[in-house]
Amino acid sequence: MANFTAGDGARLAYTIDDFTDPWKKPPTLLLLHAAMGSARRYYAWVPPLCRHYRVVRMDLRGHGNSEIPTADRPLTLDRLVIDVIELMDHLGVGNAHIIGNSAGGYLGQQLAMNHGGRVRSLMLFGSTPGLKNSQASSWIPQIEAKGLRGFLAETIAERLPLDQVDPGLVEWFLDEAANNDAAFIAKFVLLMASYDWSDEVGRIRCPTMVVVPGAEPIGSTANYEPFRRLVADVEMRVYEGAPHNICDAFPDRCAADVLDFLSRRFGLGE
Repeated sequence: MANFTAGDGARLAYTIDDFTDPWKKPPTLLLLHAAMGSARRYYAWVPPLCRHYRVVRMDLRGHGNSEIPTADRPLTLDRLVIDVIELMDHLGVGNAHIIGNSAGGYLGQQLAMNHGGRVRSLMLFGSTPGLKNSQASSWIPQIEAKGLRGFLAETIAERLPLDQVDPGLVEWFLDEAANNDAAFIAKFVLLMASYDWSDEVGRIRCPTMVVVPGAEPIGSTANYEPFRRLVADVEMRVYEGAPHNICDAFPDRCAADVLDFLSRRFGLGE
């Protein structure tokens, strides 16, 4: 894992995995994780992807091994998006294929809408156009009362299909979330829950894939419909019966869908 310093002085962490042929210059595949998560949660995606792409996993500001901002420092959506752009600049990446899970996908959407030249393609997993049309704001008093692990443990069936995943994954998922700072996560979730840009997603012009958890409990599957209606070049896929955290529950399926999408649209490793 490496670090870079963002424009406002924050230290942000990232990891690069690249097992492409050494004589080639592979495109970058940038993975942005969900709220309460970290780049580590993409661990099972890396082996199939990094043979064809330079895979970059970023710890979003205040998550994982990235610096937690002080309480008096403002947290804005623009700053989170700039963090991603500054990482790309730090790595000398003009544009990248972007994968975003949940809140990570919010940043990917903002990049595609407002900095389209930096995004070759956009792949969204469990990521609606903002979190305003959900019950997310109601999580905050529960997190404050029970802590991140306690809150997630009580609501884990909304996130993982317990009858289909290893119990060890459930415990690891909870432990990983608990490594984050609860006060910052509350601030982050409230920020995301203040946004809904459903009417703006038509500004996404790059090839886009949207993967929908078929039993989405955070908001509704109807919240994904603006992509179908407004994005000119979009493929919609539904994981029937799946709760919210499809990236953790079905990593092999997700990675296979990424490779299928990219190989058809660009050629594998292009």
